[in-house]
Amino acid sequence: MNSRATAYHHGDLRNALILAAAELIEERGSADFAMVDAARRAGVSSAAPYRHFRDKTALLDAVIDFAFFALGEQVEAAVQRQPSGSAEAIIAIGKAYIRFMREHRAFYGLMWGDAGIRALQERPSDERSAAGFYVLMSAVEAWCAQNPVDERDVLQLSIKLWSMAHGLAGIALYGHVERFLPQADVFSLLESSTHTFLEGLRKRC
Repeated sequence: MNSRATAYHHGDLRNALILAAAELIEERGSADFAMVDAARRAGVSSAAPYRHFRDKTALLDAVIDFAFFALGEQVEAAVQRQPSGSAEAIIAIGKAYIRFMREHRAFYGLMWGDAGIRALQERPSDERSAAGFYVLMSAVEAWCAQNPVDERDVLQLSIKLWSMAHGLAGIALYGHVERFLPQADVFSLLESSTHTFLEGLRKRC
């Protein structure tokens, strides 16, 4: 009996199915699987998933939640290893973001593609997908408090820094960084770009 089936028999069918679906997406590189595939992977009957999910779309929504939660956990762990208020803390968050996307390529389209947008539109008040962003905002706020900068719009600064990391993650994911800069390292690019951005804020004072 596999771990998912064990979880099911302990009354955790929903999470067992989410894990099964996530594993299928990782293995296949896409969400091209059927509900029966997730049921089989979880070690349950083909009818069992419908006790918790009305259809595959609902299951994918749960997988997206799981992916954002995992991203938030990695971002939180990364920032905890750096001094509060430092540029290194902000950079660590960006690197964790890029690393997550590179290690879980199949989830990028789910989280930021049509499925993710639809899920967000259906649940606009759900903040689970923003957990990692709030970690970034806290790091930016701490940096502003320790540096002589005029710009105090933490939300705006955070969005700019997030856009930098997200943009690099996206172009690196599809090999475009290597295409135009064969010797470039995406993490070094993020680090130098972030330092340049933050130094520019200081010089405006």
